[in-house]
Amino acid sequence: MYNAGTQQTLQQKELRQRKMLFFTFDTERHLNRELTPLNVWSLAFGCVIGWSAFVMPGAVFLRNAGPLGTLIAMEIATLVMLIISYNYSYMIKKFPRTGGEFIYAKMAFGDNHGFLCAWFLSLAYLSVIPLNATALNLIMRAVFGDLFQFGFHYMVADYDVYFGEMLLALGALAFFMLITSRGVLVTGKIQTFMVMVLLGGILILLGGAIVSPMTSSANLRPMFRPVSADFTKGVIAQIVAVYVTGPQSFVGFDTVPQVIEESNFSPDKVKVVMDTSILCGSFVYISLTMFACSVLPEGYASWVEYVGDLPNLSGVSGIATLNAASIIMGRAGLCIIVASVLAAMLTGIVGFYTATSRMLYSMSRDGMIPEWFAYLNENGVPTHAGMFCMAVAGATSLLGRAVLGWVFDMASIGGAIGFAYTSMSSCKYAWKEKRWDILIFGALGSVLSLSMAFLLLVPVPGLNVSLGNESYVLLAIWTILGIIFYRFGGGGTGSARVLIGTRK
Repeated sequence: MYNAGTQQTLQQKELRQRKMLFFTFDTERHLNRELTPLNVWSLAFGCVIGWSAFVMPGAVFLRNAGPLGTLIAMEIATLVMLIISYNYSYMIKKFPRTGGEFIYAKMAFGDNHGFLCAWFLSLAYLSVIPLNATALNLIMRAVFGDLFQFGFHYMVADYDVYFGEMLLALGALAFFMLITSRGVLVTGKIQTFMVMVLLGGILILLGGAIVSPMTSSANLRPMFRPVSADFTKGVIAQIVAVYVTGPQSFVGFDTVPQVIEESNFSPDKVKVVMDTSILCGSFVYISLTMFACSVLPEGYASWVEYVGDLPNLSGVSGIATLNAASIIMGRAGLCIIVASVLAAMLTGIVGFYTATSRMLYSMSRDGMIPEWFAYLNENGVPTHAGMFCMAVAGATSLLGRAVLGWVFDMASIGGAIGFAYTSMSSCKYAWKEKRWDILIFGALGSVLSLSMAFLLLVPVPGLNVSLGNESYVLLAIWTILGIIFYRFGGGGTGSARVLIGTRK
């Protein structure tokens, strides 16, 4: 039998459900604190080391700087990231809230800066998702030939896009979106397992290279890319060319603050988590570069000839790290590196799904973008934000790898902006608190981050490391889209909510 109180309760419940239908913010659900330090480290390391770690040694590092140039550049970039990590650890302790850089920039400089930082950092995160999903196609092409090249196909910027390969990429995006919606604990366990596969495979390959009679330190010569008619960069320019990929290479360690509200440990531990992910990532980048040129395919006198011919090669020989694994350890080596590459792709998809959805959730919770993004499902996961990530990643996947390369290049700007805002925010608060150590690191991090962005945005004679024209156009489009979101998303009208949060 219903009484007036019961009737009122049912009406309130129905009203809540109706509001949920129209995507209003649900304050009765919250993010769950279930991630261990190992889970968070796996999230960070898995985002740092994606598919690109296996491609960049031949396609970027050796091509631009050679073995020694890469070693010097990556060690400098690693030092820069450790300085920036110092600033992150300070800000995380001050504001242990999901949203990370967005929160820091907003609290230090206001809503406009908070949105600017978050929007461009979201670009850096988002761009990696389709890049890893479509990399599945490259692996299939390298190992299985044209197995997935069926159905209709079209060409974008000289890259063939096949229906079968589209299905593979879109299927991966949908599957891992479903996985991440199961809850952060499930996501953390899966990410940790895949990172162990990734790291274990790399260590086995490096061990095989060390003991193999087929490898030789002589193959590392010349240590820099020789200057020639078609390559005019001197030693300094070569090092800078790899150094400016720092935001692109190391973006991912900064996903730690995105899940700080879902971590079950003290913020005091985050610096160790971030620093170890940076150091391990640097080790992998440098090791895979040396691994890639430790052996030479037949017919090539040096890695310079081989790397220069990579665009004309296909299959396993077209990817320097896969080729080295095949030569050194045969079919077993190829299987091991393919397993590692697949694990790297999947950790990139899962990790950046998680990080991007939390960033968008935080922005929505604070009224910066539509409230629809702040919806949490029964597992405490911002699934609407995740669906947006999947939709954007899926749409860009259809444009082919060439276009994704342009997006990924401009995403370095997003990473540099996030690093710079965090460092500048730490400067502001350190000045107020008279924390001179933080102030020094904050100033260094600000200058170094902004210098990376400057080198990417402004053509410098003699360096030639700035973005291509296509990336500039896409950057302008993303900027316009951000203005639209900010204009119609509330423009920061919900600023009180970020201070309260959703936790009961």
